Parts: sequence; structure tokens; C-alpha cells
Amino acid sequence: MMTRSTREMTQTVVFDEDLTACAALVQKGDPDRFHAVMAAPVSARPMLFALYAFNIELSRAPWASQETMIAEMRVQWWRDIGNAIADGTPVRRHFVSTPLSQVLPADLATHIDAMAEARRWDIYKDPFEDEAAFDAYIQNTSGSLMWMAASMLGDADEETVRGYGYAMGLANFLRAIPELENQNRVPLLDGTPEGVQSLAKKGLKVLQNARKGQVSKAARPALLAAWQAKAILAQAAREPHRVGKGALGQSEFTKRAGLLWHSLLGF
Repeated sequence: MMTRSTREMTQTVVFDEDLTACAALVQKGDPDRFHAVMAAPVSARPMLFALYAFNIELSRAPWASQETMIAEMRVQWWRDIGNAIADGTPVRRHFVSTPLSQVLPADLATHIDAMAEARRWDIYKDPFEDEAAFDAYIQNTSGSLMWMAASMLGDADEETVRGYGYAMGLANFLRAIPELENQNRVPLLDGTPEGVQSLAKKGLKVLQNARKGQVSKAARPALLAAWQAKAILAQAAREPHRVGKGALGQSEFTKRAGLLWHSLLGF
């Protein structure tokens, strides 16, 4: 739920050099989320840019070095940032951690610990143990990110928001399959066409259920980041061979039109 301090942040946070750098990082490193933020109200952008810049930094940490110890240290650095924000103690100076500490409420910062733990899977080459482990990875990364974004902006049902986050995370994960395989990872429990279809259909069902939930008008801009999830998951369900070829996605025109539609009419 949105706290009083979060409302105050929405009104007082302005773009300084750090937030401008966060926006530039998101624009370069996660252009789809960048466009989603630019479709959100101006008042929501400082919080979303800080949060999404943090997500880029955390997601990159496991890949920063082939030395597992160094990768672990980089993930732990962000874990420590999350713990500091949750405890209300000063964070280490950084162009992302500093503005993040200014906009992220302490109760939401507690989710960073699970996000960092999930990202440790990216460091190693072990496959997921089972379906529950795979779902936890998607939920603790994408689901938690969307929940933090929505809660920073307004009132929302957590299960509903996490449903959108899961669908979005799954769509993005399927798009990343070729690169994960190039890095000698084993990303899917069942990489057959039938397995991919089943997974995509599961994501579509989760998204369909999420659309029935309650998200306030103030929090709904956080959902814009998931504007492509349905189309990508449907594409994977129809044509699972696209996943292995890295051919999932929409044309730039279709993407922009879809974002405009959702920004005007919602989900």
C-alpha cells in the first residue's frame, strides 16, 4: 500500500544529476521500460527511473565477471543496499543507490533481498531444480520489481500486480533464451516445443487472472512495463520455435501503438 511518505516523495523528488543518469541508464539498458516510464505521469517518473535503474544494475551484477566470487560480491553489494534502505541507515554513495534510497520505502526495500538471492542463479550454470524454483525466480525478480513499482505509486492488490509481473518476466525470459544458452546455461526445464507452449500458456492464464484484480489509478502506470507480455506469450504459444531462434517480439510500430493504447485505456 502507498504510505504517506511515498506520496510526499512523489511530490518532492526532482531530477538531479543522479536521476538523469538513472534515466539514461534505463534508456540504454532497458529501452522498453524506458518507453513505459515516459508514458507514465511525470510525477511517477523519478521513482520508476530509480527503481528500474537499480534493476538493471542488479541484473547485470551476476554477469560482471566469470569469477563467481566477484559476481557474488557484486550481487551482495546490492543486497546490502537493500538492507540499508530497509533498516533506514545511509547507503553507499552511488548514482543509482542514492536516489533509490530517497524514493523506496523501507518496507518495500525488504524485497531486494529475495531479488538478489534469485539473481544468484545467473552466476552459476546449474538448471532450475523444478517448476517451483523456476516460478520463484520469475516471481522474485520481475514480480517483486513490479510490486515495488506499483506500491510506490498507489494502492494495489499484491497478487494482481505480481500476476502482471510474472507474465512480463516470463515473456522477457523467453526472449533471453538464446543468449542464456550461448552462456552455457540451461534455462528451461522442458525446452521442447510442447514444453515452451505449456509455459507460455501458463503465463497467459496468470495474466488473464491478473486482469480481474484491483489496481488503483495511481498505481496503474507501473503496469505499463508489461504492455507486451500478452503478445509475446501468445506468439510463443503459437510458434514455440521462435523462442530458440530469438525471434519473439513485435515491430517497433506495433510496440509503440500497443503502449499508447494501454497508456490511454489501461489493461
